[in-house]
Amino acid sequence: MGFTDWMYTIQQRTESTLDAALPQVRHAPSRLHDAMRYATLGGGKRIRPLLCHASGEIFAADENDLCTAAIATELIHAYSLVHDDLPSMDNDVLRRGKPTCHVEFDEATALLAGDALQALAFQTLATRCPNIAPERQIMMIHLLASACGSRGMVGGQALDLAAVGQQITQDELELMHIYKTGALIRAAVLLGAHCGNAPPDALEHLKHFANRAGLLFQVVDDILDAESSTATLGKTAGKDAVQNKPTYVSLLGNTGAKALATSLQKQTHDILSPFGERALRLHELTDFIVERNF
Repeated sequence: MGFTDWMYTIQQRTESTLDAALPQVRHAPSRLHDAMRYATLGGGKRIRPLLCHASGEIFAADENDLCTAAIATELIHAYSLVHDDLPSMDNDVLRRGKPTCHVEFDEATALLAGDALQALAFQTLATRCPNIAPERQIMMIHLLASACGSRGMVGGQALDLAAVGQQITQDELELMHIYKTGALIRAAVLLGAHCGNAPPDALEHLKHFANRAGLLFQVVDDILDAESSTATLGKTAGKDAVQNKPTYVSLLGNTGAKALATSLQKQTHDILSPFGERALRLHELTDFIVERNF
């Protein structure tokens, strides 16, 4: 199967698994359930589920287990976007080509929808992995929780908010995004590997890969924000500059940011060499992260 067909298959499988896992609107509280589904279904490239599946395929992981791990990461991602878009955070009105959750519903409902999506992610990971040993399942839950907390995605958001209008170094910017963007990407890759009972040395290689891939994703995201239109992105373009946020473009310029992305792309490919052809999908996803933009 070619990469495009493989990607479409995983995206559709992710969508249908999310649809089944999310509560139906006919059940109370219906408005909250409607907001949860609105924020999660029908949008996004599903990068984290794709990485989860690609990693798991290296170790012949069970497809159902991979779907469970994949949607757990996507539910966390969806919750983070709902909260990031709130007026108290980034105050954005457009996400995935449609009004943000708090615009479509209201701030209180959006906040609760994000909370409920986070809870559902852990409920899913705790109850839907029949082929994974309980000890490894607990390890996976711990991994995802760590990726979400103060030393992960939420901590990265706190650093991001504190950096608005500030002059920070490239090392400080990298640390921020290792937390904010990289932590969940790392979790997606490692959860997929855990579904296939990957040995410790392989997990270390994949952790290193995910750190570079997460940083690459963020550098590319900064370039897209600076160069693409709102129609292309499906979210408000140029908002980082308007909000005076430090980015790789503001720090290095467009040319410097693109050079960094090229360097990170090569590093990411090189890290996968021990896996040989089994890592084909991770190689393809690395290029997809870059080629979706410039």
